[in-house]
Order: sequence, then structure tokens, then C-alpha cells
Amino acid sequence: VQLVESGGGSVQAGGSLRLSCAAFGYTYSSYCMGWFRQAPGKRREGVAAIVGDGNTKYADSVKGRFTISRDNAKNTLYLQMNSLKPDDTAMYYCAADSVPRWLLGGYNYWGQGTQVTVSS
Repeated sequence: VQLVESGGGSVQAGGSLRLSCAAFGYTYSSYCMGWFRQAPGKRREGVAAIVGDGNTKYADSVKGRFTISRDNAKNTLYLQMNSLKPDDTAMYYCAADSVPRWLLGGYNYWGQGTQVTVSS
């Protein structure tokens, strides 16, 4: 199983970014997929998650601003991030598991991360 994130970068507050996570090596459509982030000196936190039937969950801090989606035909997970704030600055990771772990940790598979930096 391999997860490869892309789409990170630097943006000003109020801007948008879309992260992508390409998945290889497993039955992607049936897995729970999540986005996590970790800022320097802070604990890793769950941002958004989606399961095979399309149900989603979001952290309160990103509700209304971030949207998680998946394209099963392309084996790709997305995170559309709008109205970005400096507090959103972090390394963002995608994760996958056959168990619906939602925003909890403990996913079996993780990507290498992509950096998002939001300046004020």
C-alpha cells in the first residue's frame, strides 16, 4: 500500500489549496480515508475523513471551510481547503485503513506528507 500526497504550498490567509492523495496497492474504494495535520510542537490532529459510501466527518476547526472527497475511479483522495487561516499551517498527511477510524489515529497506512503554509 502506498499513499502519495501533493498540492501543498504557501498561500495568503483567505486563499485556497487543494490537496491530493494518490493511492496504490489496495482496494481503495472500500477503505476509510482521512486527512491529518501536524504543526510544529503540536499533536497530530484529524482534519477530515471519508468512508466508502461517501459519509464524511470534519474537525470543528475546519467545518464549512474544508471539503474531503474521493474519486474511486482514479484511486485519489482530495481535500479542498478554502478560507485558509494561519492556524491551518501544518504538514498534512493522508491515511487509509480498512476499518472506519474516522478522525482517530491508528490508521494502518500513511503518506509522507505535504506542507501547507498560510501567511497573514
